[in-house]
Amino acid sequence: MASMKFHNAFRKYHRWLGFFLAGIMFIYAVSGVLLIFRTTDFLKYEQTEQHQLASGLNGDALGQQLRMKGFRVAAETPDRIEFPGGYYDKQTGNAEVTKKDYPLVLSKLVKLHKATTNSPLFLLNIFFGLGLLFFVVSAFLMFLPKVPVFKEGLKIAGIGAVVALLVVIFGS
Repeated sequence: MASMKFHNAFRKYHRWLGFFLAGIMFIYAVSGVLLIFRTTDFLKYEQTEQHQLASGLNGDALGQQLRMKGFRVAAETPDRIEFPGGYYDKQTGNAEVTKKDYPLVLSKLVKLHKATTNSPLFLLNIFFGLGLLFFVVSAFLMFLPKVPVFKEGLKIAGIGAVVALLVVIFGS
């Protein structure tokens, strides 16, 4: 059986890592709440961009050039192609695109939360995940197994896991 010194060491590491990760947890919490509203215009504002493209493009080529998700042509005339969020002048090659996006700081927060292996931010996501995993393990190593609080903690953790599983299974 592990000694009290072992358990106290885990309490100390748990506390230090908790203080260190508090700022990261705040940032992830804010970006997570923002992502809940990503399909709405909450905190977003319109941004208009001008693109100089080759003239005379058809609808398919225009969609490839603009790289817009879900691009579709709404209307086409001999001089102009209109699409949701903008238009393209076939004669000049000028395209005007209006998008709604977060301000720069909030946009960076959302990108942090959605980082993939193509972004250097994924290292922070991995570190954060490992830090949270350490919290899970160290929470149980902070108390001796024969102490009532340890057994209560196991029960509460089990209930939390069951609730989370039920929400994931039936909530999506």
